[in-house]
Amino acid sequence: MQLKRPESQQPIPSYAKKVFSGILIDVYHWEQKQFDGTVKTFEKVKRKYDTVTIIPITTDGKIIITRQEQPGMQSFVGFPGGLIEENENVIEAARRELREETGYEAKEFILWDAVQLLSKTDWALYTMIAKGCQKVSERHLDSGEKIAIDFISFDEFLHVVARKDFRDMEIALKILQLKEDNKEIEKLRQLFTSKD
Repeated sequence: MQLKRPESQQPIPSYAKKVFSGILIDVYHWEQKQFDGTVKTFEKVKRKYDTVTIIPITTDGKIIITRQEQPGMQSFVGFPGGLIEENENVIEAARRELREETGYEAKEFILWDAVQLLSKTDWALYTMIAKGCQKVSERHLDSGEKIAIDFISFDEFLHVVARKDFRDMEIALKILQLKEDNKEIEKLRQLFTSKD
């Protein structure tokens, strides 16, 4: 299944010049006319790979959360996820990352959100809800990952996303936007806790 990529808040024009090519990002410049008639150089970063984050829900209704350490970073709490590799669609990436980081497989993947959060970065973030998760194998972590998994309830999930060490900002933002609407939170609770 190929999901539609969310549009950038400020697309890179076709006439933009690539001024830097890195391992994960490219940098583009272009001249942009201002409202007063002056011209300024605009700049935008384009990530070479979009990312997927997975919210895994076990067959008994628990949400799998991770506590992670990576070289050069402070430890953080978040969900499994990572880069969508070349020749891989969002679902394939979600399935691979979930299995690598948790050892679990899901019966069903549901797209919960697809966004580009930053106007100066062309980078799509997909959030998938993985339902019916069961352990099927040992984990296969990258050499730069230390990941512990924990199991939390839906109510605990609503609190975890507000923690300072919670890394998946796109999820925290979405929960913050829904939090004042009891009907939407109840719909989300049903989505997360309903049996397959």
